[in-house]
Amino acid sequence: MKRVLITGATGFIGRHCLPLLVARGYEVHAVSSREITANELNIYWHQTNLLDLSQVTALIAEVQPSNLLHLAWYTVPGKYWTSCENLRWVQASISLLQEFAHYGGYRGGMAGTCAGYDWQYGYCSEAITPLAPMTLYGICKHSLQLMVSAYARQTGLSAAWGRIFFLFGPHEHPDRLVAYVIRSLLQGKVALCSHGSQIRDFLYVKDVADAFVAILDSTVCGPINIASGQPVALRELIYKIAGKLKREDLIQFGAVSTPSEDPPLLVGDVRRLREEVGWTPKYDLDEALDQTIEWWKHESNQ
Repeated sequence: MKRVLITGATGFIGRHCLPLLVARGYEVHAVSSREITANELNIYWHQTNLLDLSQVTALIAEVQPSNLLHLAWYTVPGKYWTSCENLRWVQASISLLQEFAHYGGYRGGMAGTCAGYDWQYGYCSEAITPLAPMTLYGICKHSLQLMVSAYARQTGLSAAWGRIFFLFGPHEHPDRLVAYVIRSLLQGKVALCSHGSQIRDFLYVKDVADAFVAILDSTVCGPINIASGQPVALRELIYKIAGKLKREDLIQFGAVSTPSEDPPLLVGDVRRLREEVGWTPKYDLDEALDQTIEWWKHESNQ
């Protein structure tokens, strides 16, 4: 049986990966920084501080996974772009990968970001678009990807790097765009937005998780964009949410300024994901928004 170790297992993406990994026949070992007692999926939980090398070494020695899905990182909205925690996570991720390989692991998948691309190009392709990250977060993720690729070539490890674009869905941080707009309208509050003309590439978090699991279960190596490939203006996305809740009157565009470096277009080339991995999204934008709105309605009633 394939044995996978997944980090960030209680996070925004990781929690959605768990049932998918089980369904594909993996023995799933999930890492959390806190104690987990519930275990509906017969998952083996491990309370571990991944920033502590001694704990990482003990964990890998105990589990000896054949596969690794590394999603854990510092992701506090508004802070992660510039936080020095990014540097610590580069070190922790390399140590984790080395221990994984040392104990016989052979296939790994790690979470990257579209922030590694040169955003002035707008359309981001793994093979063509230059890499020129502008933030500490993007630089650390890009640097880690270079190190992972070099290490994989040297050791024969099979490693994939999923570059995430924009995502939304259940359990999203309440301060992120889609969650913020939905919550504001459900509470009858004005949603303060930017001008909304930015064009982005959004993918439902359950599809993001499914893409990561499909990548891990494949033999495709190197960087792979995890995106929809479908551009949508933020204004259109926000109006879709408002229309579903019948609260268009609460949307206020132009109330929030945008940074001068904010790119007008960011869309992912998904040909590697579609043609090499053989994966396509299961949810369209409307269905994904409907499910997300229902989740937030349920949360607001708790």
